[in-house]
Amino acid sequence: MNRNKEPKVAVIMGSDSDFPVLKGCVKLLGEFGIKTEVSVISAHRTPESASEFAKAAEKNGFSVIIAAAGKAAHLAGVIAAYSTLPVIGIPIKSSTLDGLDSLLSIVQMPSGIPVATVAIDGAENAAILAAQIIALWHDEIRDKIKDYKSQLAKKVEEKDRALKEKIAEEVLRK
Repeated sequence: MNRNKEPKVAVIMGSDSDFPVLKGCVKLLGEFGIKTEVSVISAHRTPESASEFAKAAEKNGFSVIIAAAGKAAHLAGVIAAYSTLPVIGIPIKSSTLDGLDSLLSIVQMPSGIPVATVAIDGAENAAILAAQIIALWHDEIRDKIKDYKSQLAKKVEEKDRALKEKIAEEVLRK
């Protein structure tokens, strides 16, 4: 992997109906300064395209692949079978099993074909994990992640303060 190249993440999904879940992922990667390419690739309906994409992903400049799918959710596993790049799977809640079927399909990979898996509909965590992988060789991205996490902490501290004020007001009224 060329550590001097511009970081780029592939965000692929089994169906365009998955994009509303992935929108936050693409946005967050952009905020971290990571270029993304978004595609619809089906492990079942376009298996040749899936294998060609995975085999060419590193040559096409990708550092990490994020693959989202629902139901049988084989996309991430198929991509991981054909690529040596890190693959992050996002199980999509899309069936009567509330995404549990997708989660189990993605997380239960056989030995030798790892897929990092985030929560059902956990697209933002997939973006953060991809950025953390890239941050191993991009200090600028690492700094943006530190800032992002610092902002998360500040939001929690503000909520804590607001809750304590609310509780104090309610106790004083009684």
